[in-house]
Order: sequence, then C-alpha cells, then structure tokens
Amino acid sequence: MKATLKGPQLSYVLVTPARNEEANIELTLKSVVQQTILPLKWVVVSDGSTDRTDEIVASYAARHPWIDHIRLPERAVRDFAGKVGAFSAGYARAKDLTFDIVCSLDADITFPEDYFEYLLDQFAADPQLGLAGTPYSEHGLVYDYRYSSVEHVSGACQLFRRECYADIGGYVPVKGGGIDDIAVLSARMKGWRTRTFLDRVCVHHRPMGSANQRNRLAASFKLGQHGYRLGYHPLWQIFRSAYQLTKPPYVTGGVALFAGYFWAMLRRVQRPVSAEMVAFQQREQMRRLRGFVKARVTGGKAITS
Repeated sequence: MKATLKGPQLSYVLVTPARNEEANIELTLKSVVQQTILPLKWVVVSDGSTDRTDEIVASYAARHPWIDHIRLPERAVRDFAGKVGAFSAGYARAKDLTFDIVCSLDADITFPEDYFEYLLDQFAADPQLGLAGTPYSEHGLVYDYRYSSVEHVSGACQLFRRECYADIGGYVPVKGGGIDDIAVLSARMKGWRTRTFLDRVCVHHRPMGSANQRNRLAASFKLGQHGYRLGYHPLWQIFRSAYQLTKPPYVTGGVALFAGYFWAMLRRVQRPVSAEMVAFQQREQMRRLRGFVKARVTGGKAITS
C-alpha cells in the first residue's frame, strides 16, 4: 500500500450508474454542477434505462463538456452485479485521466455546494485515508452513528483514493448485493483507513420500497440474510436485532432481522466473501461490541472508530 499526499487541491472523477432515474437524476445533476470544486469528469452510465434518464443526462452533457454519458443495453435481470458492470464501464472511460479520487455516486442524492470540497480536504489531510463518505438522510432521518461505526461508508456516495481502489481490485460483482460493504472491508484489510465524516449529510430522494409495514418486514428479513452472507458474527447480529426492536416497526422489525440471519445460517447460504474477510469482520465487530458494552457500563460513549 502506498499513498502520496499531493497537496490540498486534489482532483476527482465521478461515476454514476443510473437505471430509470428520471424522477431524481436532475436533482443530482444540479447538485454536482453547483459544486465549489468540479470533477475533472463525471461519467453517467445509463444501465438500460427505459424512461427519460438518457434525455435528461444528455441535456446536461451538452452544456457541460466534463459530463460524459454512456448508454448500456437494457438488461433482462436487475441485480447488483449489473451495477458493478455499469460502474466499471464508466471508470474505464475516465481511467486514463490524471486524478487522485474516484467516487461512486448514486443517481438519486443531493448535497450542499461544498460537499466534495469538504471530502477532498479530508483526503488531503490524511494520506492513509483510502475510502470516505458521509451519512445520508431519508425522510428527514439520519442513521444514529452512536450505534454504528464511522469506519463504514455508505454506498450512496463512496470516495476512493485512486491507489486504494486499485489495491482492492475495484468493486466485486456480487449479484445479491453488499458491494459497498465488501469494498470497505477490503480497504481496511489492506491497511487503509475508511471513514464516514459526520459534518456533512447527503439526502437520498428515491422513494423506498419499505414505506408500508409488510415491505419493511420483508426488507428487515432480507437485511438479516445479507448480514449472514457478509459474515456478521452471530452475537453481533443478536445485539443488532435487539436494538432494532426499539425502532419502527417496533418489535417486528428486530424479529424479522433476527429471523433472516438465522434462517440463512440454518440453510447455510453461500457467502460471496472469503473466510479471511469473515474472520476480519467478526474481529472488528467483537472489538466494537466490547467497546459499546464497556461504554454502557462506565457511562461513557460507545467506541465507533
């Protein structure tokens, strides 16, 4: 692993896979073109969109030469491996440029005008920072980071130091999801620092499928399965499920989360990550859990980093 500090004015490129995002993508386009530091290039990859996504992106690309628009053929199956393919196609378009940071940016979020300037400053200040981002809000709510780790970085907007992205071999095309989690774990296993910076927040605009009780329970059950597939420690999952009992939908959400994990465990669902990564993640989770319990006993704050 090698990182070189190039000074306070780091350069960056954005890559955005987009599929049928006509309802929100113009909000993201406006947020980017209003940034205090613009990207060298922004490649928006339309992943077989059948709505007005291409038309909207093309109109901005015509006015801003640093916006590049790629259209991929329509896919019969929608999965996360396809999203990785779209990102890779966009990154290939930009990789010959000289830049410091590459960002995977969702097509349905907005952020303040100094958002990327702020994050670039964090990379400039810490040569070993390999992957960074911020929390996101949905329906006006932001996840409570007292009960999570600032070492995890949401997939809505992940900024990689270019050397870090190369070091981990890019995103892993896992059909069932978890590509952002795997990227964070891979970076940490390689010795890079990863960080969610809480001084800025982006806003997620896509209407979530968990708007009603039934869908929320299904989403919680699926999230539990996701935890098993990525190698969460059983004790970690128990505490995680217990915490979710206190959040809407009360009790049932935590039960569904618990059930999804242990259903996947009983079926021995195949994991898309290595035994080494599972062991690494479980060690980190137990470290955080011990810190949290210690903080509760002593009345201090939970250890999140």
